[in-house]
Amino acid sequence: MTIHVGERLPEGTLQESTDFDPATGCPLKPQNLSVTAAAQGKKLVLFGVPGAFTPTCSAQHLPGYLAHLAELKAKGVDEVWCLAVNDAFVMAAWGRDRQATGKIRLLADGSAAYVKKLGLELDLSDKGMGVRSQRFAMIVEDGVVTHLAVEAPGKFEVSSAEAILTQL
Repeated sequence: MTIHVGERLPEGTLQESTDFDPATGCPLKPQNLSVTAAAQGKKLVLFGVPGAFTPTCSAQHLPGYLAHLAELKAKGVDEVWCLAVNDAFVMAAWGRDRQATGKIRLLADGSAAYVKKLGLELDLSDKGMGVRSQRFAMIVEDGVVTHLAVEAPGKFEVSSAEAILTQL
């Protein structure tokens, strides 16, 4: 069942890697992030993408949030989180590649366990990608979802940074 407005984010653990080995350039050991603890007392925008380095995610979704980050913060958003069913090393490399590190939290849900708890998983096995996240965006205040926008298959409209700005 999909999470709804008014519900609390479910407890879960995501991973984040923000540091890189200076010698190899590879991301360093990921840190676990308790969703409940990290969301406490904050106003968040959490958006989910099917995958790092995929076309719409890399060309539009993440760049839109980077371009509008100051506007989001001006409207009271403490942090912007990007969630994908990739491992933390891939998310770190994507963040570095897109110059998002330190601006947007790139959070890994490598086994899709958290998107399943949200009810926002998407089976792309027929495309060789396995279970991924649907494309979505939500506004979360102190752990409670106050707005949720889930894209129709193949669309990129309601989860964009521009669309979320109209909801803040």
